[in-house]
Amino acid sequence: MKVGLRLGLGLRLRGGGKVKCTRMSIVTKTGDDGSTGLMYNRRVAKCHPRVEACGAVDELNAALGLARASARQSDVGDRLLEMQKALVILMGELATQPDDLPRYAQDGFSTVSPEMTAQLDRVAKEIEAQNITCKGWATPGANLSAASLDMARAVCRRAERRVCALRENKQLPNGEILVFLNRMSDALWLLARRAEGQAQT
Repeated sequence: MKVGLRLGLGLRLRGGGKVKCTRMSIVTKTGDDGSTGLMYNRRVAKCHPRVEACGAVDELNAALGLARASARQSDVGDRLLEMQKALVILMGELATQPDDLPRYAQDGFSTVSPEMTAQLDRVAKEIEAQNITCKGWATPGANLSAASLDMARAVCRRAERRVCALRENKQLPNGEILVFLNRMSDALWLLARRAEGQAQT
């Protein structure tokens, strides 16, 4: 049986990045002492840098959900949903201590790959091909969709900083995670600028 990672109310991450809902109580009381669980029953303090990184990515996923719910065009919603699915893979990898990564791979869990980053590159190129321009600093708030995308972009940058801290402490074996988050913030910036332009037409 695959090891599961709790990602919220009744969610467990399974091999291949699939999510399965299970019947369980969210009230476990195991975190009452200020600790939380990583993959393979590793327990660390809730203020641990790895937990900070996972938490930032979790917030990013929620911000993407808000942006998706606010999207005016279905293609934007579809792109954001794909980003959210990719973040489940990323969060599972982040929630695994480096010493446990061989076991993680052996158990069939997916990890962040250059192909995932390339998909974000394609999204950015598609939007740039539409002659999206912005003079000076972008000011979020032209409409709800654009503002939600900018919020997601800002949260993505924070997640990137938290992950970068892991790398600086030599706790991030897969450097592609940083590249992926950097590309995601670029794609979200472009999506926000496009949403602003649509509000002005």
